[in-house]
Amino acid sequence: MNVEDFDFSLPEELIAQTPLEKRDASRLMVLDPEENALHHGAFHSILDYLDEGDCLVLNDTRVLPARLFGEKETGGQVEVLLLKQENTDEWETLVKPAKRVKPGTVLYFGENKLKAECTDVLEHGGRMLRFSYEGVFLEILEELGEMPLPPYIKEKLQDQERYQTVYAKQDGSAAAPTAGLHFTESLLHKAKEKGVHVTTITLHVGLGTFRPVSADKVEDHHMHAEFYQISEGTAMLLNETKTNGNKIVAVGTTSVRTLETAAQNKDGFQKESGWTDIFIYPGYVFQGIDAMLTNFHLPKSTLVMLVSAMAGRNFLLSAYEEAIRERYRFFSFGDAMLIMKGSRHKWQQ
Repeated sequence: MNVEDFDFSLPEELIAQTPLEKRDASRLMVLDPEENALHHGAFHSILDYLDEGDCLVLNDTRVLPARLFGEKETGGQVEVLLLKQENTDEWETLVKPAKRVKPGTVLYFGENKLKAECTDVLEHGGRMLRFSYEGVFLEILEELGEMPLPPYIKEKLQDQERYQTVYAKQDGSAAAPTAGLHFTESLLHKAKEKGVHVTTITLHVGLGTFRPVSADKVEDHHMHAEFYQISEGTAMLLNETKTNGNKIVAVGTTSVRTLETAAQNKDGFQKESGWTDIFIYPGYVFQGIDAMLTNFHLPKSTLVMLVSAMAGRNFLLSAYEEAIRERYRFFSFGDAMLIMKGSRHKWQQ
């Protein structure tokens, strides 16, 4: 399968630069791949597509303010992006400019509130940094760091909490699980009132999820591993949902990857944690989820491939063409898409 098969032309002005004033005011495109039918709606009406006993699965990871600006001992300016914590105070990072940051180089942040020494140069060009400080690292990071917005967002984010979901809890991500940004506490409360179960998993999003696919063939691309965990309570609820014949609705591709990892060759869900590098693309047979909520993704990305696995590549790309014609907003702060078989009858009611 060729990577070029997942390309499409997107007008730059459709890339959302800022979040809407109200989280649930975004648009919602609903896809029914069973009938190759789609419907345009509003996100706050998403509960119309969920039944009592269905289960919404949210990723409760919290984005670290992981972009730091500092300087070397020589006074040269540096930018550091934290990617993954390896040990207590040692992190895999990206450094710009990286050329002169070698093992032994010391970096300073926030008038020396935070110091880092380069301990290794990694194969992909990243740097291992060992941090030293007084106090609590996360508190210092909250004070000195900035939210690591994707490179296609050029506007400065006025409220950093808008790049967090309202249910974000577990610190550890380098990027937000953006499908969840549309939910408000009120909407989640209404879901529970309707009898829809709401539960959480955790997958700490690494930038590897979003890195460009450099291979020509889809099958030759390899995903970076990301940490996930599923609690006993969530596992029990998911199994109960399946047993009762209701739908498991994954909110975001990160929830999809977590649930599909957990469902691989197993008899039901269970409490577990670990690292997943699962790569989902057309031909994949879903074992864990029944429906997916997601945003509109970059051309030729692994995310478009994942969504195509559920919707079908041709149908998904035709839906994207429709979204472009209808001026949907794309990417992290953009609009949403719900993919659910048998949903057509719901919008015809």
